[in-house]
Amino acid sequence: MQYSIPTKESELFEFVKANFLKDLTMSEEQYSRYDCYSLMYGIDVELKCRRAHYDNLLIERDKHDALMDRSIKYGTRAVYINSTPIGVWAFYINRIRINWEERSLPRHTDFADNRNIVKVVGYLNINDGTKLM
Repeated sequence: MQYSIPTKESELFEFVKANFLKDLTMSEEQYSRYDCYSLMYGIDVELKCRRAHYDNLLIERDKHDALMDRSIKYGTRAVYINSTPIGVWAFYINRIRINWEERSLPRHTDFADNRNIVKVVGYLNINDGTKLM
């Protein structure tokens, strides 16, 4: 089956499930700190779709830490999967050292309340990930 690059998290979920993690299951909670998981492979996953491509992909510290906490609690691997207009990359964040910084960013990207707030963020270089598409 031919896939176009996913632009929505639901499409990214379906792409990953169809091609890599057949048992991928969505989180039960809509606003949980992880999006999905694979019991078969012992993986907790955060999905993110970016409208623009950057070689250094942003990850928020609070999402990173929540995913890592879950990974430690359940003995799983924490994976961040990110799509951009030119591809899809997966990062085993348990293995990557991230330098954190504070940045003023929109509170939400796709909601009415897009006032800027200070967030702690880091960057994952695509060369540190695995290109899935």
